[in-house]
Amino acid sequence: MKRFWSRMNGPMKIGVGFALAGGLLAGVGWFINPQYAARTLVSFLLAVGISSVTWGVVAWAIATAAFDVERDIEQDR
Repeated sequence: MKRFWSRMNGPMKIGVGFALAGGLLAGVGWFINPQYAARTLVSFLLAVGISSVTWGVVAWAIATAAFDVERDIEQDR
């Protein structure tokens, strides 16, 4: 796992971190508020999957844009 983590770039690490956090928060929310969703394995997997992918992709995109801007600023100097 350490080898896999060390090969990823900064924005990818940020995306994976936010994906894990988003999935964890969705899972906790699914257990805390059972009245808002059907209590099935499919609804749990959908909640965690959709949250993880959404948070991960958005965080990765923002981090990639920030890294690109910083790289462009360094090249201009």
